[in-house]
Amino acid sequence: MFGPLVVKPGSSRKNKTGSWRTELTPKFLKKNCTGCKLCMSVCPEGCIIEGSEKNQLACDYEYCKGCGACAVVCPKGDIIMVKESKEEAK
Repeated sequence: MFGPLVVKPGSSRKNKTGSWRTELTPKFLKKNCTGCKLCMSVCPEGCIIEGSEKNQLACDYEYCKGCGACAVVCPKGDIIMVKESKEEAK
C-alpha cells in the first residue's frame, strides 16, 4: 500500500518549470485589457503577474506551461497563443 505523496507548498517556485511548455505561449496584447484578472484566476501555475501600469498583465515565462487557459477565458480576446520562438525559449 502506498501512502500519500506530500510536497511542500510553493515548491514549484524553486523549480523553473517553463521548459516543460508546449509549443505555444500566451501573448498579452495589452490593447483591450479591462483588468478583470480572469486570466490570473484560471492559470494553473499562477504565473500571470501584474505590470507596472493599470490593466497591464503579463506572464512569467519561466513557469508558464502554455496551456492556453488564460487566452480562453479572456473576455476581450486580449490574450492570444503564439508559437514560441527559439529566443523566447531560453
